[in-house]
Amino acid sequence: MANARESELHYPLGETLPGPGEALDLAPGVRWVRMGLPFALDHINLWLLRDRQDGREGWTIVDCGISSDDTRAHWETVFAERLDGLPVLRVIATHFHPDHLGLAHWLTERWGCRLWMSATDFNLARLASSSTVGMGGASAAAFFGSHGLTDPESLEKIRARADYYPKMVPVVPSSFRRLMDGSEIEIGGRAWRCIAGYGHAPEHISLFCGDAKLLISGDMVLPRISTNVSVVDVEPEADPLTLYLSSLTRYLDLPTDTLVLPSHGKPFTGLHARIDQLQEHHDERLAEVVAACRSEPTHAAGLLPVLFKRKLDLHQTTFAMGEAIAHLHALWLQGQLRRELGADGVYRFSPA
Repeated sequence: MANARESELHYPLGETLPGPGEALDLAPGVRWVRMGLPFALDHINLWLLRDRQDGREGWTIVDCGISSDDTRAHWETVFAERLDGLPVLRVIATHFHPDHLGLAHWLTERWGCRLWMSATDFNLARLASSSTVGMGGASAAAFFGSHGLTDPESLEKIRARADYYPKMVPVVPSSFRRLMDGSEIEIGGRAWRCIAGYGHAPEHISLFCGDAKLLISGDMVLPRISTNVSVVDVEPEADPLTLYLSSLTRYLDLPTDTLVLPSHGKPFTGLHARIDQLQEHHDERLAEVVAACRSEPTHAAGLLPVLFKRKLDLHQTTFAMGEAIAHLHALWLQGQLRRELGADGVYRFSPA
């Protein structure tokens, strides 16, 4: 959902964006790359950090883009024109989602370097690349059906998306180096602190450099849209929204003038204001869910027109269903709602 309070944020680069195959200088030793995506959310931001390892000069890549011919071609242009003739020394993935990890195998093979990411997301990616996670296949269709999604056409399309993840992440590197909350990585002579976040992905890693006052926020803090927080079939009783909102508070000790480098949207300042906006947004959505459940026992599919005022395509519907379930679960597991399984096999929620 679009940010109604976006004017409280500041975009230091204005409307400037890097084009395909370009890398825009943001700060000394920090470059911004932007790759296309085949969704309504049509881009992902990737980052180049000037680095030095084992006496070798080069670059660290943060996040990869999906596996596609176009993305590979744009990376080749970046390699040829924007690495100053230096190699890639490592690849960091903030989390396992396809737009962040899709080309990790190709990049690490291309440059003979290591993938760095959290262990939880690495292992889930290895599993997902040979099946699917949450957004396609029979299990996902059955799960969404148990939360009220009954449209036969939508369910059939979800069943048919069993290759959703492996199509964009066909291979995951066979080895990696583990990132953990609180650990520090030296990149180009600067210390970057790992901040683990939960709810959007199992163990998302953001990176903060105190010397440069830069936060690579990944998907945890985005300027224009709210981060997707979903329950999926592999963890059907999860409470990701509570985890996500708790994770946001961990950024409040960062300086107010931190430049945030998000995965979608433009680099911005106003981190604390954005966290306040996100908390307010979810408070409003939770209140809307309670009101809907007070009127009558409600399932997640019945909440879609309440929480999402626009027409949704199939890709958006799967994310919207996951979000609706997440809001219901936060209230259910906090004791504000009760959950009952109907004779039709659908879960409905009402005030406790």
